[in-house]
Amino acid sequence: MTAILISGPAIEPVTLAEARAHLRVDTADEDTLISSLITAARIHIELACSKVLITQSWKLYFDRWPSKSIIEIPLAPLQGVSAISVYDADDNSEDVTSSRWYADTVSVPGRLVRRFGSVWPDPARAANGIEIILTAGYGDTASDVPQTLRQAILLLVAHWFETREPVVLGETAISVPLAVDALIAPAKAVRL
Repeated sequence: MTAILISGPAIEPVTLAEARAHLRVDTADEDTLISSLITAARIHIELACSKVLITQSWKLYFDRWPSKSIIEIPLAPLQGVSAISVYDADDNSEDVTSSRWYADTVSVPGRLVRRFGSVWPDPARAANGIEIILTAGYGDTASDVPQTLRQAILLLVAHWFETREPVVLGETAISVPLAVDALIAPAKAVRL
């Protein structure tokens, strides 16, 4: 499976003003750095939690359909699937109509479910023959993101702002405060 970002978030879950207030920075001298730290912290939190914080559009590519009728979507929370295409040997795409599938946005992780009695059309392209276009994220606004994850971003921004290089203890480099890990722990996906 390959995941490609189509459109990233329109905003960050934490504003520059919120980060500046958290850092107690009164001037705009460090705004470029702080803005980049907010983005880096969001990406770090998204990767650590396997969650998408603010609404984003993605393409997922699969070589073949799984043997079962359900495909787990690795980008959570899943808001919806807008299109599925299958490619032939000449790289022409054919849409898979929504009458053959539905997006389960309630389950965690979200799932693409083949409707009873439907058959997935076989792709003829050797690699990435199936394309799924989807939307994921908690929502369009910062207030849609759980407060603990927004707080983790602020703590991470503050840590990276104050400590411009990783802290080294013995042979281990520590780049994320333990408080950040504690805040994001409830959002991490748990597999049983």
